[in-house]
Amino acid sequence: MKTISSLATATALASLLLMGGAFAQTAAPAAKDAAPAATTAKAPKEAKPHTAASLECSKEADAKGLHGKERKKFRSECKKSAGGAAPAAAPAAK
Repeated sequence: MKTISSLATATALASLLLMGGAFAQTAAPAAKDAAPAATTAKAPKEAKPHTAASLECSKEADAKGLHGKERKKFRSECKKSAGGAAPAAAPAAK
């Protein structure tokens, strides 16, 4: 009986030691792969200036307490309606 429990303990310990390699992080890529990536790195994109309509829609979304997908959807619809209203108002002013 003592032999079976010793065997079970040894098996459990060995499996724990061997599982460590399965959860190890992968090695960093070779140096030759890193050099071309550094030379072909693109400059960060320039931030687009926010339009007045975009800022106004953001303020409205903040006031409504919208976050995540709801905020994105609201701002998209708001900017479309603000963009569609501006050109329609311009010919009327003439």
